[in-house]
Amino acid sequence: MLIIDSKEADSIDKLLKKYKKKFDQTGTVKQLRARQHFTKKSVSSRNQRLKAAYTQSYLKSLEG
Repeated sequence: MLIIDSKEADSIDKLLKKYKKKFDQTGTVKQLRARQHFTKKSVSSRNQRLKAAYTQSYLKSLEG
């Protein structure tokens, strides 16, 4: 359960924005989408390695 601290001066739009931000930070939607289908451990680890390799190559290209 998400708890949003509100003040009397805060508008509903501002409170909704805070709620959406907290909801995105928890990663609930990402987790639910991942649970919709089964992925083998080998596939998920391969995806992690590919993502790490891409990130490293991207950072290396920024340096030089």
